[in-house]
Amino acid sequence: MAGLAMAPLATGAEAQTRPAQRRRAPPARDVTRLPLVLLDPGHGGADPGAIGANGTQEKRVTLPIALELRRLLEAGGRCRVALTRTRDVFVPLARRVEMARQREAVLLLSIHADAMPAGQSQALRGASVYTVSETATDSLAAALARRENRADQAGGLRLPSVSPEVQRILLSLMRQETRAGSERLARLAVNALDGEVALLSQPLRRAQFVVLKAPDVPAALVECGFLSNRQDEALLRRADHRARVAAALAEAVNGFIGRRSLA
Repeated sequence: MAGLAMAPLATGAEAQTRPAQRRRAPPARDVTRLPLVLLDPGHGGADPGAIGANGTQEKRVTLPIALELRRLLEAGGRCRVALTRTRDVFVPLARRVEMARQREAVLLLSIHADAMPAGQSQALRGASVYTVSETATDSLAAALARRENRADQAGGLRLPSVSPEVQRILLSLMRQETRAGSERLARLAVNALDGEVALLSQPLRRAQFVVLKAPDVPAALVECGFLSNRQDEALLRRADHRARVAAALAEAVNGFIGRRSLA
């Protein structure tokens, strides 16, 4: 029509590129909003932990497992990960608990390797997973907790300014929820480890571990095997076996985070 300028028709190449140009890039993921998982490699520094039949120190087994577990979890992109230690240093038990609470971790996973005292059976082997309890599962669990514990956890909770009676109720509810979360985490860990590593005949256990006593952070302690058993010790010295342990624990942590998100 006269007097109206017609826009030039787009060529095929231009027509194909324009829709792509209009697409917006997906927003960058805010990693600071991801839940924080705190991994706790047992012992360190002047505290070597259990000593194996061939001299393997527990602290030198737990840290590589924790570092590999961190790598797997961060690669999965479902959580942030922090460690109570990243090198061979001593960290008091109370400080490990404090770190979990201060950073508002959604879970604390403590990584250890056991050993039977000299003079007792060295045939016992296999991984196990512990949650905290005032009553130990058995004498083995009670003895293990006594060996691991060096100090007790202290410090106040951030409870609202309400009457002491209401605070007691809130604390009781908090502990119940935390205990349920800890049991769920432990069951997921046992299920993930089953088939990947040897397990104790009763792998889900309870004892009074100080590092598990935060009233507001679900926590579990994994004994990856017995360094006093030559077969377990030889496996825990191998990087491929430690990687299998880490992969199983990553599965458990991701499962816990997924169920927590749904809840």
